[in-house]
Amino acid sequence: MVADLTHDGARFAAPHCPRLIVKVGSSLLVDPAGAIRAEWLATLVADIAAQHKAGQQIAIVSSGAIALGARRLKLPKGGRASLEDAQAAAATGQIALSQIWADLLAAHGIVAAQMLLTLDDLEDRRRYLNASATLDRLLTLGVIPIINENDSVATAEIRFGDNDRLGARVGQAAGAQGVILLSDVDGLYTANPMDDPSATLIPRVEKLDPAILAMADGRTASGMGSGGMISKLEAARIANSAGAALVIASGKRPHPLAHYLDTAHGTIFLPERGSRARKAWLAGRMRVTGRVHIDAGAADALAQGKSLLAAGTTAIEGAFERGDVIDIVGPEGQRVARGLAEYDNGDAARIIGRRKDELAAILGYAPRTAFIHRDHLVLL
Repeated sequence: MVADLTHDGARFAAPHCPRLIVKVGSSLLVDPAGAIRAEWLATLVADIAAQHKAGQQIAIVSSGAIALGARRLKLPKGGRASLEDAQAAAATGQIALSQIWADLLAAHGIVAAQMLLTLDDLEDRRRYLNASATLDRLLTLGVIPIINENDSVATAEIRFGDNDRLGARVGQAAGAQGVILLSDVDGLYTANPMDDPSATLIPRVEKLDPAILAMADGRTASGMGSGGMISKLEAARIANSAGAALVIASGKRPHPLAHYLDTAHGTIFLPERGSRARKAWLAGRMRVTGRVHIDAGAADALAQGKSLLAAGTTAIEGAFERGDVIDIVGPEGQRVARGLAEYDNGDAARIIGRRKDELAAILGYAPRTAFIHRDHLVLL
């Protein structure tokens, strides 16, 4: 395999990527009848074992529990006819899915572990740190964790909704340098290739700007999974915010990981910069409790690494307490940053647009140093 960084595939090989997250989609693992694609999966495990032997620490985010469980329970619509069906299918399929991974990895002398996560496990700071510590210990012990969303208890309010974003969040928690989304598509195209035969693959994205985001839609090629290109771009944003590169690559062929490492055929999203651990956690959060709108001057100040002051705010939305995570929206309606509020929404509403020397009289107490301090703020 290529050993220098002139080849994007090498970024994800053991010498340059000590920790790697590999996400595997449902349509790759499970055929339309709901059976495991055992021969294909054995080739992927062989690829993973080769990288593990080369010293790479790997975690696998594996879809497929619902599809597999639905077949065993003979549920209609692939187990997705109702929330109760999906939860029952997940509970049944997950035990089988984990055993399949464990058996295949054991054949290569590798110990597997299972971690089931909900959105709250990675949105709550303390639980996030606990999950991060568990991942770190497993990986340093040479174990390969098999990770999935805990669909047997998750509801619409506490769901990632797809394993693309889960994979990126696991990458953050694990301190991974790379995330590979193996999928039924081989990357981001200039348009949806199912609609436009002239669409071309984009091999490299260095900035997730509006033009790139406009190229995605929410459909999956197979119709089996829950994530489309929109979720993959959101996963790229989450991974990049933590300083990790992310690639979307096809998993349809045998030995898909080795094929990507050799050819770099896919779309790689390169991080603009790394983030400190706390800021990476903030950027990766999928749930916020409010929004604050700011003027152009405040947006420029944030871009220069400064704190957000009350004088630069123009409106607030939502009910939030001091310390809650809120989004910062620029003058053109775009989300520009995210941070921890220094005021609850009631006091925040009273000081919108006010100068610092006015705040004590308005609030009746000594004001905070900023509306959102730069140490608790991350640009998006």
